[in-house]
Formats: sequence, structure tokens, C-alpha cells
Amino acid sequence: MAAGDPDDGEAQDPGGAGPRPDVPGAFVISITPFDRDGALDEAALAAHLRRIGRAGLGVYVAGGGSGEAYSMSTDEVRRVLQVAVAELKGVVPVRGMGVEPRRADDMVRFAALAEEAGLDAVQIYSLELGHGERPVQREIRRYYDDVLSATDLPAVLSTHMSVGYLLPVPLIADLVAEYDIAGINCTAADMGYVRALIDAVEPAVPVHVGVPGQAFLTWAAGGSGFLTSEANLIPETAALVARRHRAGDHDGAIALYDRFLRIGGAMYEAGGIRANKCLLNELGLAGGYPRLPRLPVTMDDPGMADLLAWAREPEMADREGWGR
Repeated sequence: MAAGDPDDGEAQDPGGAGPRPDVPGAFVISITPFDRDGALDEAALAAHLRRIGRAGLGVYVAGGGSGEAYSMSTDEVRRVLQVAVAELKGVVPVRGMGVEPRRADDMVRFAALAEEAGLDAVQIYSLELGHGERPVQREIRRYYDDVLSATDLPAVLSTHMSVGYLLPVPLIADLVAEYDIAGINCTAADMGYVRALIDAVEPAVPVHVGVPGQAFLTWAAGGSGFLTSEANLIPETAALVARRHRAGDHDGAIALYDRFLRIGGAMYEAGGIRANKCLLNELGLAGGYPRLPRLPVTMDDPGMADLLAWAREPEMADREGWGR
């Protein structure tokens, strides 16, 4: 962060302008660093989480996308959760994300690992039956009753278009009324659905959208913030977008948000978390390598030179700390 920036000293308060200022305005879905041979790199993971924690972002670990949890054994997932608690518990909200389950038992086992490790909350993914099949509403309800009744951890409900359906808003409202629900993570292209969800549960239960490009629409509707994978590379920038918005500096927030989204879009075109890890390594930070079936990208791959040039712009480099 540049010297004299009016946001200095607020790194632990990156909340949004929504009705829950006690809740972070942004949660990062953490990468999981592996070494060149594919082994879990616990030292790199710890260093990466400490960096995110310094920015004041909330953190999800062991996710199926950015976290590559589909590639991990149960013991590896357990260690990721334990490292996250050791580094972040009491510093920022730290939660387990998990992967989309085929059965309630799959989600119950992950929730048990999260509870055993001492995380603050656990995300409950929507049921994914596989083969393109969608569960009917009574099957969805049975699934949530089975999972939510099996854990004492606060739960974060996920409604995500990747499983082929979105949870009915009345069902979410019923679950909020009956169980200890700490938040809703909503990834949906339909902002009408997002608004209906916010109207149904905020401010009692914070709603974060899984599409960073919807952040300002979500705040305008009364939601709490957004989830981001981009913040694995630029956590201070993500946190500062939310802090400036909360402080009423909307022009400053939008200007920074534009650069945040441009870097994020270019990163996904260059390979997503593969590019993210490659850039972190290039900048001397803890990125590690993707695990098979993903293959790493290199700085010679298309788009990587432009991403590195953006990252090394003086303002960005100073804010993120690799320019000091």
C-alpha cells in the first residue's frame, strides 16, 4: 500500500457497504500450493494464507476449483484445514469450502473434518447427482436436513449454477430459520435471483456472490460482498475495493475495481489458477504448482507477460508488497 494512502491501517476491515459491516466484503477462495512432484507444500500454503490474512480478507480453503480439493486425499484435506486454522483462526474468518457432493455422507464427512480442525464455518455445497441429473425439491430438502443436523459448525449455504440448478429462495429462507446459517454464497447469472435471495435473508444472513463482476450490483441490492480467486494474487487490491466502497469513496473503489476485473479476466484467459500460481512464483511468493490433471503454465505462455507487466506497475506492486 502506498505510503500516505488514507486506507493505511485498515487492512483488517475490508467489509462492504452492505448491512453487515462486521462481515468481510470479500472472501478469497484460496489456492493450494503443491510442489513440482505434486506433494502438498504445507510451508507454501502457510505463507500464502498469512499473506491473505494480512490483507484482512475472509478465506475459504480446500475448495474444489481454486483449491483443487478434488485431487486431494482425506488426509491432505485434513492438513489443509489444520494449517488454515493455525495461520488464520482469530485473524480473519476462515472457512472450509469442500467440493460438490454426490451424497449427503460426502458433505457430512467434510463438515466433520472442518469441525475437528476448528474452522469458523463450513460451506455446504448443493447436491450434484451426476450425469446431468437434477434432484427434485424433496430430495434437496432431505439432503440439507441430513447434512445440517450432523454438524455443530455454523454453515454457509452454496447455491451455484455449476450444478445445473439454483436452490429455491423459499427453501433457503426455511433453512435459515431452522439451522445455524452463517452466510449464503450465491453464484448465479440472474441478478433477479440474487436480489430475491438478498431480500429474503439479509441483513440477518450475509450474501456473497461468486461472480466478482457482480460486486457493486450486490452491494446496491443490500448484499454483503463477493468471493474471489483473483485475490490469491492481489489480496490487498480486493480488500481495498471493499474498504473504499464502505468509506463512500465510490469513484476510487470503481477505478480500482476496474483494474481488479481486468487482471482477473486476463488471468482466466491465461489459465486461471495455473496462471495465478505461475505469477506468484515469478514474483517470489508462495504459489506452488497445480496438480494433475492440471498442467502448469510458464511465463512464456500467451498473456503471461502482460499480466506480469500489470502486476509490476508501481502502484500495484507497492500496494501488494512485492515492490518493497
